[in-house]
Amino acid sequence: MTATRWDCDGIKMGHAISQFATGVSHTASSPTDVVRLHFGLKGDYRFVYKQLNQSFDLIGSHHNIMYSKGFDIIVENKTPEIETFGVQFPKNLFIQYTQNANEPLKQFAEDILSEKNVILSQQWVPIDLPTQNVIQQIIHCPYTGDLQKLFLLSKSIELLVLSADAYQTLLQRKSTFIRSQIDKEKIIAVRDLLNERLQSPPNLSEIARMVGLNEYKLKRGFKEIFDTTVFGYLAEQRMQLAYTYLRDTEKTAAEVSVDLGFATPQYFNNAFKKRFGITPFFVRNNP
Repeated sequence: MTATRWDCDGIKMGHAISQFATGVSHTASSPTDVVRLHFGLKGDYRFVYKQLNQSFDLIGSHHNIMYSKGFDIIVENKTPEIETFGVQFPKNLFIQYTQNANEPLKQFAEDILSEKNVILSQQWVPIDLPTQNVIQQIIHCPYTGDLQKLFLLSKSIELLVLSADAYQTLLQRKSTFIRSQIDKEKIIAVRDLLNERLQSPPNLSEIARMVGLNEYKLKRGFKEIFDTTVFGYLAEQRMQLAYTYLRDTEKTAAEVSVDLGFATPQYFNNAFKKRFGITPFFVRNNP
């Protein structure tokens, strides 16, 4: 396992990638009295949560909020690699942030005040593009010192807001198009495929054939799970990667344009400015 952890005035965050040769079962426990935001970014696994007396079978791209006074869990991996991200809020700080928030969080905060072991949603919520981007911004945070703490604090609260909003949206959704676990896994495989091939993405018919879905189910299912279209997701990820290249590497805007498959540097420049409100040249010279 490779792991990175951050601590921002009592709010703790962690990113971990675990690789397995076989399916194994391992335990984790903690006595801390905190609220946990859990994000499964990649991989399938099952975990048993003793304090909640529940077990969950999860596939990549899901999140939830949990509270118990300490926790003891057993995790069983189903895929060779699992990638997770988590945020831990001190109990009192979480209540301070949420007791006047939207109804789901207010009820959740009341349950915590009553010292109940509780999970926000019995149905785990898919990670949408805004949430995924915030997590990536934390993982690749360019700041240090007090500026890093300020940045991480703002992003941890942003993740809390996005999580609460996603759950409320889930409650308001009248019907679910993707209902089988197999189809959901295929839609998530589409996202992973796009992430791996940002520079030379396949077209819709190729994607549908590769994951074993018809184009209609692919398009509608992707929109339902990730709240954006296939090509909307692709365009946003390419822009985010372009921004990272310009900020963190020596690549010129023209080189980034070629690397990410834009037709011309001018087209890339216009698309970048439309997305971020600044030019690639500005980012290159003001990292």
